[in-house]
Amino acid sequence: MDRNWSFQLRAKSKKNLIDKKMRSIFSMKSAQLLLFFALSLSIQAAPKMKPMLERVEPAFWWVGFKNHDLQLLVHGDQISATKPVISYPGVVLESVVTVENPNYLFLNLKIDTNTLPGKFGIGFMLDGKVVQTYQYELKAREAGSSARIGFNSSDVLYLIMPDRFANGDPSNDSKPEMADKLNRTEQYGRHGGDIKGMIDHLDYVADQGYTALWLNPVLENDMPQASYHGYATTDFYRVDRRYGSNEDYRQLAIEAHKKGIKMIMDMIFNHCGTGHWWMKDLPSHDWLNADAKTITNHRKSVQQDPYGAQCDKEEFHDGWFVPSMPDLNQKNPLMARYLIQNSIWWIEYVGLSGIRMDTYPYPDPEMMAEWTREVMVEYPDFNIVGEEWNTNQVQVAYWQKGKVNPDGYRSYLRSLMDFPLQDGIVKAFNENEGWSEGLNRLYDVLALDFIYPNPRDLVVFADNHDTERFFTAIHEDFSKYKIAMAYLMTIRGIPQIYYGSDILMTGRKSDGDGMLRKDFPGGWAGDKINGFTGEGLTAQQKEAQQYLKRLITWRKGKEVIHTGKMLHYLVKEGVYTFFRYNDKENIMVIFNNSADEKPFKSNHYREGLKGANKGYEVISGKSIDDLSTLKIPAHSAMIVELK
Repeated sequence: MDRNWSFQLRAKSKKNLIDKKMRSIFSMKSAQLLLFFALSLSIQAAPKMKPMLERVEPAFWWVGFKNHDLQLLVHGDQISATKPVISYPGVVLESVVTVENPNYLFLNLKIDTNTLPGKFGIGFMLDGKVVQTYQYELKAREAGSSARIGFNSSDVLYLIMPDRFANGDPSNDSKPEMADKLNRTEQYGRHGGDIKGMIDHLDYVADQGYTALWLNPVLENDMPQASYHGYATTDFYRVDRRYGSNEDYRQLAIEAHKKGIKMIMDMIFNHCGTGHWWMKDLPSHDWLNADAKTITNHRKSVQQDPYGAQCDKEEFHDGWFVPSMPDLNQKNPLMARYLIQNSIWWIEYVGLSGIRMDTYPYPDPEMMAEWTREVMVEYPDFNIVGEEWNTNQVQVAYWQKGKVNPDGYRSYLRSLMDFPLQDGIVKAFNENEGWSEGLNRLYDVLALDFIYPNPRDLVVFADNHDTERFFTAIHEDFSKYKIAMAYLMTIRGIPQIYYGSDILMTGRKSDGDGMLRKDFPGGWAGDKINGFTGEGLTAQQKEAQQYLKRLITWRKGKEVIHTGKMLHYLVKEGVYTFFRYNDKENIMVIFNNSADEKPFKSNHYREGLKGANKGYEVISGKSIDDLSTLKIPAHSAMIVELK
C-alpha cells in the first residue's frame, strides 16, 4: 500500500473514513468480479494462443506405395485448436482426428498414384491465419525398392548386440542429456559399442561368409539403467545417439550392401519404455493397455487354448511385459497405423531386407496379422521373422503364414525363430544316446515338420542374446560344438550365429543376461585379445572360427542346402544320417555322437545314396573313392558331396 495514501486516509474525518471504507469494499468486490471475468476470458481465449508445434511423425514419406493413405501424428501445445491446411498436387487432407489430449492431431492424407516427389507446407491456422507451418517432403523411392529380396534360406545371419560388438566412436559413449552413462565394468551398463564400430568391422563379417546382419534394437532407449539391450524404445523414429545418428544407421546398411550383406532390424510393437516422450503427455486414455500394476501372465498357450478364459487371454495380451515397459494398445486404430507406418518408414529409409519382431504373440493378434500383411503387400519378397519363444512346435506353427488354425486365425508371418529345434540341439548334446535322447531328439524335432506350412523359412540357431551361450551349454566340448555347427549349416531353414559364438565365447544364463552379452574382444582400444584379427585367441578359438567360416562359405553356393528336399534315417548306435537333394546334387550328412568309430553301412542308406559310391568330404577336403570302406570317427560330423 502507498504510504502517502495511507497517511491521508488516517487524516480524514470519521464519516469520510467510513465512506472510504465502503467505497474500498465496493472496489474490492468490483476487482474480484473483474478478476473473475478476466480469468474467464483468458480461459476461453487460451486455445487461441499461438500453438507450439513440437513434432510430426513420420517426419517425411515417399511416393509410389500401393497403400495411398498416410497418417501423420502431430504433437504440440494446444495444437488441436488449429485447422491444418495442405495444398499440393496429388495430396488430399481427407480428415483431421482430434483425441482427448488437445496437444495432438492425427492427419489422414491421401497420396495419389501419380503424385510427384516434392516439398509442401502443412499450415496450422488459427482465426483464419496460418500461425505455424511444417515443411513436409515426399521423397522418391529407390529404384526397385518394392522388389527387394528379403533374407531367406540362402542366407546365414550374424546376430550382433550393438553395445557389445565394437566401439568405433568413443565420443558418443555417454550423452549428458541421457541418464544411462558408460560403465564397462557393469554387466548391465553401457559398454560403448556403436554403429561406427560395426561399419569398421564389416570386412570381418563378410570374410566369415555371413550374408545378413540382425542387430538387436538400435532405436533410442533413454532409460535410467540397463538401456544397453535396446528393448524399451523411447523414440520409434530415432536411433539412440550413443550408437550414432539415423544417417549413420543408413550408412551402415549402404556399406553392408556393398559387401553383399543384408540388414535385418529388430523391432518391438508390444511395448515401449517408460521414458518414451509420449508417456508424459499421452494422446488418450486408451493409448496404452492397463497400467504398471497389471503384468502379463506370460502364458502364451492361452492364445490357442480352446477352453481358455477370456480374462486370462486379455491379461496375456494387455498386461505389461515388465513394470518399465508400458504395453501398447494395438487395438487403438491410431496406434496400429502409427506402428505399421513406422515399419515401412524404416524399411524404405534404411534399405532393410528383413525385420525380426520381438515378443510376436504378445500384441493384439489381429493387428499383427494386418501389419505383416501390409508390409508384405508393399514388399512381396521381404521377410519378417517373429519371436515365439516356445519349445512347442504346435504353438510356434500357429503363427506361420499358410497355417490353417482351428480358431480361424490367419497369419501372414513368413518366418519364426525355431526355438523347438534350438532346445533340441542343446539337450541332444547334454544327454547320452537313448530312445528319445541325444541325436534321436534332433530326429524327433524334424519329424514334426509336417506341422509347419513351410519349415524352410524357420530361423535355426544354437543360441542368441537371451539364451545360455552354446559353448557353455555343452560344457565347452569342442567336438560337440563342431557337430552342432555342421548340423545348423546343413539342416532346413535359415541359420543364425550369435556374435562371439564363432570364437567360442561363453556365458551362463544364471550369472545374468549381461554375461550372455559380453564384449567381442578386439572391439575396444586396448583389448589384448582381438577376435577380428586372431591376435591372442587360443588355437581352439582360431580353429572354431576357421571351421565355421569353411562351412558358411561352402553353404553359400549350395542351392541344394537352401531349397533341396530332405531324407533322414533313424539314429542307430549314436549315428544320425540325412540327405539333402535336388535334381542336380545329392549331399549326405553324417553325425557320430558316440565315443567309438563307426563303419558306414552303405547298403542301409541305399535309398538316399541313389547308386552313388564316391564323394567329396567338405570339412576335411578329402575325396572318398569307395563309400563302402568309409569309417566315421567318434564325435564327428561329415558332409559328403556324392558322386
